[in-house]
Amino acid sequence: MVTADTCITKISQDEFMCSVCLDLLKDPVAIPCGHSYCKNCIKRCWDQEDQMRVYSCPECRQTFSPRPALARNTMLAEVVEKLKKRKRPADCYAGAGDVQCDVCTGRKYKAAKTCLVCLNSYCQNHLEQHESWFKGKRHKVTDATGRLQEMICQKHEKHLEMYCITDKQCICVLCTKYEHKKHNIVSAAAQRTEKQKQLKEMQKAFQQRIQQREKDLQQLREAVESHKRSAQTAVEDSERIFTELIRSIKRSRSELIRLIRDQEKTAVMSRAEGRLEQLEQEINDLRRRDAELEQLSHTQDHIQFLQVTEI
Repeated sequence: MVTADTCITKISQDEFMCSVCLDLLKDPVAIPCGHSYCKNCIKRCWDQEDQMRVYSCPECRQTFSPRPALARNTMLAEVVEKLKKRKRPADCYAGAGDVQCDVCTGRKYKAAKTCLVCLNSYCQNHLEQHESWFKGKRHKVTDATGRLQEMICQKHEKHLEMYCITDKQCICVLCTKYEHKKHNIVSAAAQRTEKQKQLKEMQKAFQQRIQQREKDLQQLREAVESHKRSAQTAVEDSERIFTELIRSIKRSRSELIRLIRDQEKTAVMSRAEGRLEQLEQEINDLRRRDAELEQLSHTQDHIQFLQVTEI
């Protein structure tokens, strides 16, 4: 039976797009020429034409005067609301990397589910049809997959739902009756559960190793930081020691220069004082000799004068 909802799914949303905002109609209204627009969109268009008092349809350009009253199109609004509750076709089209619907004709929609019995992938619309056709039948449906061929037995074209432990491979039900008869066989789900346990143990071991490595990494980081701090402290201590050493050398240099100058000054003064004494002695000797000569020059004793001057 064809329902209203089924009809809606087959209608393109493009038929319910506002030609002004290019989006689904919001609060749709119909104007006298028959075209429909969002109420706010047509109001804005006609507000710009208020000065001319002539109002036109943005699509067919038919004019109206006076300005037509706008009434909400209730039926159209209900259809649009139902469409809004579904995915928009533009979002449903299959793109690069998407699984395509095997039933769609023309441009294919993105598949939502894959039936492992029918061996087909279905978009949302065709999935609903599939469910209505096979209602009550045990069709195994999974999320859409592009690996469908890998999930099918190449020999019997049946779903791989068993696992042969003997040969370590996935098999179908028919394989259990023929090629893998008398082998150790379990369901794929049971083997998955067992493998899951093993993987969890491996994951647990990995997590323990990660924790140990993180601990080692933290200790190494701390050691590196400690070494950096020690190196920085050594550099600072060296700079402080050398600074003090330079200051000490400068002080010693200043003291040495002062000492040398003091010694030089003392030696010069000593020599100068000795020279002064010598000069004073010579002056005294000369004065004494001058006095004797002066006295001799006034003597009346010629013999004494001659005897003294001959000495």
